[in-house]
Amino acid sequence: MSGGRGKQMHHRMRTATLTVVAFVVLLAAGAGWLYLRFNGNISTFDADGLSKNRPGAGVAGQNVLVIGSDSRSGGNKGLGGGEGDVGRSDTAFLLHVYRDREHAVAVSIPRDTLVDIPPCRLPDGSWTSPRTRVMFNSAFTVGESAKGNPACTQNTVEKLTGLRVDHTVVVDFEGFSAMTSAVGGVQVCVPNDVYQGDLNPNRGSRGELLFPKGQQSVSGQKALDYVRVRHGIGDGSDIGRIQRQQAFVAGMVKKVREQGFNPATLLPLADAATKSLTVDPGLGSADKLLSFAMSLKGIDLHNIKFITVPWRYAGDRVNIVQPQAEALWAALKADRTIDGKDAGGKGAGGGSGGGTGGGAKPLPAASASPEPVSGEGVSVSVANGTRVSGLAARAAAELRKHGFTVGDTGNAHERDAGITVIAFGPGRAAEARTVAKLFPGAYVHGVAENGITVTVGKDFAGAGNGGAGAESPSSPPPATAAPGTPGTLSSDVAATARSADDDPCANLSYG
Repeated sequence: MSGGRGKQMHHRMRTATLTVVAFVVLLAAGAGWLYLRFNGNISTFDADGLSKNRPGAGVAGQNVLVIGSDSRSGGNKGLGGGEGDVGRSDTAFLLHVYRDREHAVAVSIPRDTLVDIPPCRLPDGSWTSPRTRVMFNSAFTVGESAKGNPACTQNTVEKLTGLRVDHTVVVDFEGFSAMTSAVGGVQVCVPNDVYQGDLNPNRGSRGELLFPKGQQSVSGQKALDYVRVRHGIGDGSDIGRIQRQQAFVAGMVKKVREQGFNPATLLPLADAATKSLTVDPGLGSADKLLSFAMSLKGIDLHNIKFITVPWRYAGDRVNIVQPQAEALWAALKADRTIDGKDAGGKGAGGGSGGGTGGGAKPLPAASASPEPVSGEGVSVSVANGTRVSGLAARAAAELRKHGFTVGDTGNAHERDAGITVIAFGPGRAAEARTVAKLFPGAYVHGVAENGITVTVGKDFAGAGNGGAGAESPSSPPPATAAPGTPGTLSSDVAATARSADDDPCANLSYG
């Protein structure tokens, strides 16, 4: 996608999608007897680099940021790395694990996406100034460390999405190669013959055949080459490469699932994976990693989805498309699947163990009878986060109708909120979920302050609660947002998503 200098292009071709290692560990990692052996393998990054102004913890699912690093240290150098270079990440995805622990979606963020990078901590302890409209993958290079800067990338993703990232996992070249060998190879599909010159355009010749056209099994260095190659397939873009990488992740998850919990496979698999992982302190032991991984073992392959954040080209870069992206983040905040189902479950909220819900349920239609809501004994403050006059009063009237006690009403400090936000203090999560029944699609999250505050956004106004022709204050808001408003995903998102059980030859390349 980006053209440019030879060194840049060569560097890109060296960079691989190594995120599959972490993804498989999270979705299929071992049994209890493994963790003692692997506890010493796992490295953690410094959490002091995380922003002090993070999104609040939600009551919905969990979000795991998975980053592929092309670190040149150790055994990585012989697998496509260089010398004296800064660790980079050209691939990352945000894995949202729904509260019912029966659904998951991985959202890829293209490396060339233009984003705002907030202040990030440098190795000497100082902080950078914020930057605007820079490439997403540059966040990982802040500080120019060989290990990269996962905290800066996490800060950037939280600023981009408004979602709190519960865990971050970084994986390197060597772990990826060893892990694909440990599972005995992964089935991939190549749309046309691929040569050495496609992997490294700077070699000056086509070179030998790397991959013949068609379906085949790859492992080790061959697997690494497959996920790195960009030129000579489709339109030669990073977007096309992302789609093939998603297919590879799906194939690897499927392969591990098919093999089951076989110690002969899992021992080398987990050893390779844990040696290659750098994680946040919250996953900084095999015990913690195992506990989280085992909570995900019930997710069916068909319910593991892969998508790319809504995007469009901006010259040789990528812009995120709004309001589609905002609708995607809103859906994840509300624990809605990409096909519009409620996967909130009935178990513990975000940041805790798996839920016990019975699977995703379709959101009720606007004409459906709303579930009875009783706000008896619950006090709520209301703020208008928009410039639609009287919206806080309308929301307050709706709350009082259902028995809630409404305290302060007024205007929020910021007046451009797209999504309604319900903030709750310690011990008020259950009450906040009750409030949320009157505001479908709202983002519900915990804060340090006491009480519950509803800051109504444009979604509430767009649902018939503001402006000309608005419903009366006594009418409940529709259960689904109006088409095109934030929180409403386009139907083509689900139609174009990849499932982990899809044909490996399907939808391989953009262009």
